[in-house]
Amino acid sequence: MILQPFFLPFLASIASAINLKVSSTGGNASSPLMYGLMFEDINHSGDGGIYAELINNRAFQGSREFPSTLEPWVPVGNAVFTLQNTSIPLSSALPTSINVAPGPLSSNAKIGLLNPGWWGIDVKPQIYTGSFWALCSYKGNFTVKLQSNLTDDVFASTDIASACQPSKWVEHTFQLEPDLAAPTINNTFVIEFDSGNGAVNFNLISLFPPTYNNRPNGNRPELMEALKALNPSFLRMPGGNNIEGDIFHYPWRWNETIGPLTQRPGRPGTWGYGNTDGLGLVEYLNWCTDLDVEPLLAVWAGMYLGNDPGHILSPEALAPWVDDTLNELEFILGPVSTPYGALRASLGYPEPWALKYVEIGNEDDLYTNGSSTYAAYRFSMFYDAITAAYPDLTIISSTGDYTAVGGNGQTATWTDFHIYSRPDTLVSMFDNFDHVSREYKTLIGEYAIVQENIEGQLEGVNWDLPKFPQPVWIGAVSEAIWSIGAERNSDAVVGMSYAPGFQNLNSYNWSPDLVSFTANVSQTVLSTSWHVINLFSNNRYTSTVPVTSDTSIGPAYWVAGISGEGKYTFKTAIYNTTSTVPFNITFEGVAKGTSGLLTVLSAPGGLSGNMLDGEGVPTDIVSKREEELVAGSAGEFGFELEQWEVAVFTT
Repeated sequence: MILQPFFLPFLASIASAINLKVSSTGGNASSPLMYGLMFEDINHSGDGGIYAELINNRAFQGSREFPSTLEPWVPVGNAVFTLQNTSIPLSSALPTSINVAPGPLSSNAKIGLLNPGWWGIDVKPQIYTGSFWALCSYKGNFTVKLQSNLTDDVFASTDIASACQPSKWVEHTFQLEPDLAAPTINNTFVIEFDSGNGAVNFNLISLFPPTYNNRPNGNRPELMEALKALNPSFLRMPGGNNIEGDIFHYPWRWNETIGPLTQRPGRPGTWGYGNTDGLGLVEYLNWCTDLDVEPLLAVWAGMYLGNDPGHILSPEALAPWVDDTLNELEFILGPVSTPYGALRASLGYPEPWALKYVEIGNEDDLYTNGSSTYAAYRFSMFYDAITAAYPDLTIISSTGDYTAVGGNGQTATWTDFHIYSRPDTLVSMFDNFDHVSREYKTLIGEYAIVQENIEGQLEGVNWDLPKFPQPVWIGAVSEAIWSIGAERNSDAVVGMSYAPGFQNLNSYNWSPDLVSFTANVSQTVLSTSWHVINLFSNNRYTSTVPVTSDTSIGPAYWVAGISGEGKYTFKTAIYNTTSTVPFNITFEGVAKGTSGLLTVLSAPGGLSGNMLDGEGVPTDIVSKREEELVAGSAGEFGFELEQWEVAVFTT
């Protein structure tokens, strides 16, 4: 993609009002996908994050990269742990289990196993639904409970009669309902049994709190609500780098993420930990249904992360993966008369999902020979096969250089543009999309401000230097300006999504992130960037309209749109000024006495951000003020904005 920087002036001072005239016609239709979401399991955003499973290492899944482990399980009583691959596995996908045996000093006392969850378990007065599989001859009771890790307090407990058999794995289900909330998240889940009856093998030990829309195997409600508040239009999933696999060559395999949890082997993710794949293809599609957003499915395109030998597949090796993608699409879209449509129906989904968008790969211009092989054969192998079978699907190229595109007119592919930057640099690219292709439209699949400015220089990111630990206000303002630049070019830009979306504050390897969280549901931190997206995405319009100005762009940046007669929306952000910026705006057809609403976001300083304070309470440094304005004698609206303010005005 050709970049033509819009160079920033020195700090500007505005001597007189910026006079703007907004037309009622003459613009372009706005994309209904303008603001969306991007998700991959990074920063424990899936396992230990939005996927609501409370048990950490529930099924002892392992791989060459991350072997099976007993962590973080802790023996109860005099129990002795052993990882075992029994002659009778729970399934071929989950062959490894934990053997819990009495130690030499057990003397018929209770023994068992304890799990601390994903850096804690939030115990509330609500129903927790759990299960475990056991293989043994034990005929007594199992006791399951939620208890404090600091005191002797037990918040909920129930007994389950053993249904164990020595030659068959048996599932045991239960519910726990605490009467009171625990004062902290330093709590554990425990299974106990009488030691005098010998050892027990356990596997797939699971505990869920209530989930969003009460979905079985579902998502955390408060994190889903944080996304829903952004009024998103699409979800790009399941990645991201996490679909590709690294030097161990474990790409995301859709068919290993569907069906019963007993049939999901998991895989080593590309962000430093294993994925259970409890959050699988069906769960992603249900996520889209629950948020009423369009699924944007990314499929692996034959490139592993890294430059090791074999990191890019040959055409011959890639062909089965193309076929596998067609199977995945048949699973999503096919009638029940097809093999994979029938498989979908057997899982309880007879009706196809509505899928319109498929991205071939992720950042396939990275690494040695990535771009050249993508343009030479990898993109076209997928594109030709998919469009032949599903001509109505919109195909997205994962590179932004137009070397791998297809179709024309309504069938033209989109390109995926990713940018991580510094505030000044991103603002300098405000007019970038004035100069891009209108034939092959652009999806801004990932964007974020990750490092601070370098005085006097418009530099890109230095990945050897630290990144912001959380989004900061000057970054959010520059992202607002970037968004305004995208909205102005709605005939070229189809949508945008901040990345990454989530950060578990207890374990992360990327920052900044849109939403941060812990096991404590009250510790959800909505970033400064979240506030800007929330404002802009909830104030959409159906068409852009021209704006005539008596001054040039900067330090004020703007876009205007209309959604029916007299229903205007004006968005603006202020960057790089030493003085107040006054506006005087008229809208065609809006008469004297008409009222409008001005909403302004501001913050104490450019480098301020939202985080947990010393008491563990989320801060919110973003101030929001609203003001009703009335049009003057000539139909004009007047208001003033300050440095680093972001505003929306609606009539």
